[in-house]
This record gives sequence, C-alpha cells and structure tokens, in this order.
Amino acid sequence: MHYLEFERPIAELEGKIVELRKLADEDPNLDIDGEVATLQNRAGAMVRETYSRLTPWQKVQVARHPGRPHFLEYAKILFEEFTPLAGDRQFAEDQAIVAGLGRFRGRPCAFIGQERGNDTQSRIKHNFGMAMPEGYRKAVRLFELADRFGLPVLSFIDTSGAFPGVTAEERGQAEAIARSIDAGLSVKAPFIATIIGEGGSGGAIAIAAANRVYMLEHSVYSVISPEGAASILWRSADKAQEAATALKITAQDLIELKLIDAIIREPEGGAHRGPHSTIEAVADQVAKGLAEMDGLTGEQLVRARREKYLAMGRTL
Repeated sequence: MHYLEFERPIAELEGKIVELRKLADEDPNLDIDGEVATLQNRAGAMVRETYSRLTPWQKVQVARHPGRPHFLEYAKILFEEFTPLAGDRQFAEDQAIVAGLGRFRGRPCAFIGQERGNDTQSRIKHNFGMAMPEGYRKAVRLFELADRFGLPVLSFIDTSGAFPGVTAEERGQAEAIARSIDAGLSVKAPFIATIIGEGGSGGAIAIAAANRVYMLEHSVYSVISPEGAASILWRSADKAQEAATALKITAQDLIELKLIDAIIREPEGGAHRGPHSTIEAVADQVAKGLAEMDGLTGEQLVRARREKYLAMGRTL
C-alpha cells in the first residue's frame, strides 16, 4: 500500500497489524486475533475520520494516487467486445488517449479515456496521460463515428492536462483541443463524461463536453493545476495548497456551482482501497445517466448539451 503524507497515522496502525500477523505466522501458538481486531477497528475509524475532512489539496493527492484505478482497468470491467481504434488518420497514434467501440451492459457504445499508466514503462508509453494533438484528433474521429451511427459516447477523464511541449504546439495543440470540444458538443447521441482522477485544463474538457458530467468523490477538475496556478499568482509552486482551495476544484465545490451533475461515492479511504467497487459504482451511475436520456432525439441531446454549457456562470 502506498500511503500519502496525511495518511501516516493510518500507515503506522496498519503496519502494526502486518507485524502482528508476521509474528503469528512464525509462532502458530501466538493468539493475536483480539489485538488485530482492535487495531483494525481503530484503523478503520481513522480512515473514515481522515477521509471525511479532506482539504482540497489532500483531494488532489488522492486523485493522483498511483494505486487509483485508471481507464484501462475500467475498460476491462465495463466493456464487452473491447475494440480500440488507433490513429488520427493524419499524423500518428497517441497512446495517452485510448478510444474505440464496445458494449456497455449489452449496449453498443463508443468509449474514450485518458490512460496514465501504472508503472514506469507504461507511464512513458502513455505519456503520463498527457495527450498530443493527434490524440484529440483521434477523439474527433471517434465523436464523428458515434454521431454517424448514433452510438452513446462514454468518456473517462484522468489527466493533468494536454502535453505542453514544443512539438505539441507545433502540431496545433490548441486547435486540436478546440475541434475536439466542438465535435463533442455536436454528437447526436447521449454523451456521458466521468472524472475518475484528475481533470486538468483543456486536456480534460476536450473529451468532457457531455450531456452528463460525473465526478468520483475524491477526484478533481480544474482549469489549471494547483501548482500551475500558484506559479502564476504567487510566483511559487509552494503555494499549491492555497491555490487548490481558491480554485474550487473538488467534486463537492463543483456540484454546488452546478458545473457537474452528480458525485459518485468512493470506498472508505479512496478508490485505491476498493478499485472494483469503485468501477461498479461508476458503471451504475453511467447506466442511470443513459436511462435518463433514452427517448431523446439527437437534436434534443445537442440542444440540451449546448444550453447546459451556455448556462454555466449565469447569475440570472
């Protein structure tokens, strides 16, 4: 288990449980059941208390937790007949964005998600979930395919942002993101986006301009990372905690601001402590969202989607 900085007291308790179990393995006559049960209850209570009062910065850390389930883990469980589609038909294949076709609970759909990777090799392969322009052009290709065949689009967002390097800018990063947003807004089929980890900047909204936007309880969604905002406002990334609070990036902030449609509960201690139950909770919420949009025409879906985003920020 990878423990975050604020989880140190929890780590100490759970470490003691591991030590006791090792002692019991070495000496079968040692009775530790009572003490282990006591420590487990204390650890569980501590986890509940800690995660019930997370600060925005702590939620950022949880959203970035390396053990949190990533898109490909969702895809393996949620989709049958998983068929990825590669390339943007213009320049190259971008591994940061995985897109394709499949069946969700028996229903044909198009899917798209950002994949960060789970180890050094896969993180390099997927560029840490930071897409190049060709990744967003692949997304446009998928949106157009879904529009043509009336397939619901399910997107899963988990990125710190689009790749900011010179090569990406040379190939038209901003233009590719803008076209992806436009294509998402124009799909004449149900479109559901779920923030499963970190939703950063245009790199996230490029595949999240949906009819329904859901967030996991401890995920974050923002126009810029806390470190980036701190560097701009205070000329120091050390102010990231203050920036995280000011940005209103948590699911709880965004549901209050009416920028998202629902919060999906995570297991006690975060999605990394219960990946399978987290994925099932996401599946249930997505199925509910699709059911809500059944019977709506393509024109109605597009109109509702555009009105949803035009209404954001209005005070009257």
